[in-house]
Formats: sequence, structure tokens, C-alpha cells
Amino acid sequence: MLRLALAALVGSSAVACGSAGLSALAHHRTATSQHDARAAHAEGASPVLAKPAQRPNLLVIETDDMRYDDLQWMPSVRHLLQDRGLTFENSFAPNPLCCPSRSSLLSGEYTHNHEVYTHLEPYGFAAFKDKRTIATQLQGAGYRTALVGKYLNGYGEQYLRSDQSSLRYVPPGWDQWYAGSDHLWDFDSPDYGGGTYSYDKLVQNINGTIHSFPGQYSTDVQAGQARSLMTAFSKGTKPWFMLWTPTAPHHGLPVESDDPAPTRRPDGQFTEWDTPGRPDWVKGRFDRRITHGLGTPRTGSAEADVGDKPNYLRKLPELTATEKAAETTVTRQRAEALYALDVQIRGTIAHLRTLKQLGHTVIAFTSDNGYYLGEHRRRGGKTNLHEPSLRVPLIVAGPGVPHGRRYDPVATIDLAPTLAAYAGTAMPGADGTSFIPLVRDGDRGWRRPIVTEGAMGFGRYAEQFKLGRSPLDTRGLRLGRWKLTRYSTGETELYDLQTDPLELKNLNRDPSYAGKVRELKALYEDYQDCRADECRVAVPARWRVTAAESRRITVHQLRATSAYFGN
Repeated sequence: MLRLALAALVGSSAVACGSAGLSALAHHRTATSQHDARAAHAEGASPVLAKPAQRPNLLVIETDDMRYDDLQWMPSVRHLLQDRGLTFENSFAPNPLCCPSRSSLLSGEYTHNHEVYTHLEPYGFAAFKDKRTIATQLQGAGYRTALVGKYLNGYGEQYLRSDQSSLRYVPPGWDQWYAGSDHLWDFDSPDYGGGTYSYDKLVQNINGTIHSFPGQYSTDVQAGQARSLMTAFSKGTKPWFMLWTPTAPHHGLPVESDDPAPTRRPDGQFTEWDTPGRPDWVKGRFDRRITHGLGTPRTGSAEADVGDKPNYLRKLPELTATEKAAETTVTRQRAEALYALDVQIRGTIAHLRTLKQLGHTVIAFTSDNGYYLGEHRRRGGKTNLHEPSLRVPLIVAGPGVPHGRRYDPVATIDLAPTLAAYAGTAMPGADGTSFIPLVRDGDRGWRRPIVTEGAMGFGRYAEQFKLGRSPLDTRGLRLGRWKLTRYSTGETELYDLQTDPLELKNLNRDPSYAGKVRELKALYEDYQDCRADECRVAVPARWRVTAAESRRITVHQLRATSAYFGN
């Protein structure tokens, strides 16, 4: 098992990086000053812990496949959360795929440690070790806990490690369990129909019993459930934690009359366009405002020259006019689904205010991963490690949270340690770190890497596992300025985000950057299989950027991207 190999990080040549990687890690530690090492470990191991009397309620709203720039379609989130809280401009999903990312939120671990590599068997829900999660930690700390919405892909359909059905399974740590079930993914059951991804026929496991909600919009159903549970929790004296995970804007049923039809690409292949379900009242709301896909320029190509890209991108043809029109429709429908959710979030915040709970509740709003909408000629999807897929929104608001923006890096793995710190406990074994010091004290500068990883699982990439013995065939590092991505085929991407914020010029084959590539590959070996404290060791000084530099690079990147695509 990869986990056993990773556990041998301090003494086994069987680890993917081998003895050379271990030597590099030892050299890395020596090169890092004692002060920086102490600071890096202290931030993750024991952040400022809340006293029992000060512990807030904790509400996490995690959308599905929402891009960072999709926030523009959610005025209530911007007004009620962003305007009174903190926006983290460098927030990333290290593995930008639903099931691995959600496992990272629950565990505080990178994919290479929790081993939920993809959403497919045997690596989906059934691979997740749920005996110790943020839910069990908070429940043990005296919190009441609830999940409302999507859990992990394959839940209800895949079998447990005990070879028993997961259909009525309730994981440990949850007092209230309202989870969508995937057991009707084919949507053909005469008993229930629908499922997690059916916006008009939601099927849930509610505390061990299967319930169906035909004819009701799933976002509205789940919002009502969340508010009812808040009401019940408010009658007690214990603080509570709720993970509310609506499906929007992930694609799903029903098929609607205005959905774009499959389109033929210039190479003869067809593109199937994935769209979410929306209630009738919101349809058409953004037709005038959205005139093109978010990742598709108003005119011209998203990327005219892909000759420097890996094979899977080089073979993609330009989008036709018909495809661009379909991309516009997809962007509109996603915006509509998010606006319908935004209305329910507004109602939920009003409900918390009525319950006199709002002033005692820390609210975090985020997504499990981003989504391509034309960038690099990708018609849709996620998984790969470019910015549209990797970058996710993150807003935190509540007691003690100032208003403003932060530019230090934050990742999905940091949410569990942060929630634990708010509750006065800790998240043992987490790779991430609490960002409460970042909330309280402000940016320090970009000092640690985000370890990026994914499983493409097709073609040459699935056949050649040169990055380790797991299905992770795409791995790399995201730093403040530099970004390295390595593929199992031996292909590499290197971007200087300071001069190339849209990742249009791969520097890997540029001879003048050969030394930089070698250095970053060596740095990657130091972190690729990191665990716990190892993941939080500060990078050597030459790879860091100051708080001011991080802000400048990030603002330039966001503005350049918006200008390039005309958004």
C-alpha cells in the first residue's frame, strides 16, 4: 500500500523519490533556518485554541465544481459574507476532483495520504477511512454535528470495506446525517428514481433511512433541512458544526429543453456538454450579462498555440462557433444554479439572525474544485492542475474575523485544522495547518508549497506511472511565483506566473530555464510524499515571496485573466 510506503519516508528506499529524495529532504531541512522550521511546525501543530466558553458554531458551505470567478453570480454571498469577512485570494484544491477534494476537507490530508485517488472504484467513497475526520474530532470536543447534501462519490452505491452495502450506512462522528445517495445513479429505480445528482428527484439517506423528494428542487430541499437542524441545535447549549454541501453547479438531471446538444469538434469527435438543473424562475436571468463562456474570449482563441503543452492538450482543436455558443449556455446555466443557491444562503443567514445565532457562527464558503470553461481548449471538466481547475473560492466570516483579503496560500487540507482550532481541539495527523493566525495577524508571505496531484486515468497517462505506484499520474508544486506540473509520461509544465499569469507559455523546453526546471524538480521530490509536519516545512528562501509580492502577483494574475477573457 502507498500509505505504508509513505510511512517509511524517513527510512525506506521504496518510496517513490528513493534514497535521493530522502537526501534532498535532509538537505532541504538543513538549508531551512531553525526559526523558519519552528514557525512552520508551530503554525500547523498548535494554533491559538478557543476556550470552551468562546467556541463558535461552525458552518461550512461547500459547493460542487464552482470556479473562483463564479462568485460574481452570487450577490448575497458577496454582500453578507464577503463584505463582512475575509476573502482568501490564493485558495486551492490540491487535487481538483470531487471525491479526493472532499476527503481532504474531512481529513486535512493530501490525496497521497488519505488514498481516495479518484471518484471511481476502488478509490471513491469506499477507500475513505472515516474513523477519524473533522466530524469525529468536533463531536469528541462537545459539538453537535450534521452533514446536509453530497458526501463522497459512490456513497450508497459502493460497498464498505466490510463488503456490506453503504446504502444505509452513517459514518461515525455525525449526529444528523442528510446525505445524497448515489445508489440510483442510473435513475431507473421504480421505487425512488433520482439520486444525488438529480435536481428534481433528490434521494437521501437521512439518519439511516432512504427518503425521496420527487418534484422538489434539491437545493431548496437541502437548505430547508439545514435551517431546520439549526433551529433544533439552537435549543441546546452545545455549539454545533454543519457541513452543507449542495450539488450546484455540478451537472445533473433533468435534461432540459435549453440544454446544449452534443457538438462535433473539428477533429470529428463529439463534445457532450454538462449542465446543472435549475428552477424555472431563474432561467434566462443572466442571458444579457453572460455573452460568452468564462474561459472563452469574446473573440479569438483561448490559446492559439498549444504546441508547448502536454499531448492531451496538443491534440485538442480550436472551439468552433457552435462550441463557443454551447460554452456560453453552460456558463449561463451554472450561474443560474448558483444564483438559486445564493437565494437560499441569504435565507439561511437571515434564519441564523432570527435564531440569534449569527453572531456566534463562523461561516466558511468554498468549493471542492474549479472547472474549465474553455481555457487551454478544455471544453469542461476539472482534474488537471491549471488555475481554472485548481483555484477555488474561500470566504470566511463570523466573530473575530476582520473584513478584507488575504494573499497567503490556503488549501482544502487547511479547513479541518482550522475548524478544530476554533473548537479548541486539534486535527491529529493533518497535512494542512490552521489559518486562524492568517485571519488574525494578516499575511506573512508565501512560504510553503501547495502539493498538487491528480489522476487523469486515460491513455498514455494511465499506462505509465513514473510518479509513484499510485494512480496519481499528475503531480507538482504551486508556489507563489512558480508552478511545476509533472506527468507520468515524463512531460512537464513550468510556468512563471509573474510574467505569464494565464499559463500560456510552458518554459520546460526553454534552454534558459533548464536549471530552474532541475531545481524545482528537486524541490518537488522533497514534498511529493510529505506527511503531516513535513508538508508544512517552509521552502528555501529563494522560492518564497513576500506578502507584498504575493499580493502583486495575485492581483496581476486575476486582472490579466479577467481582461484576457473579457469578464
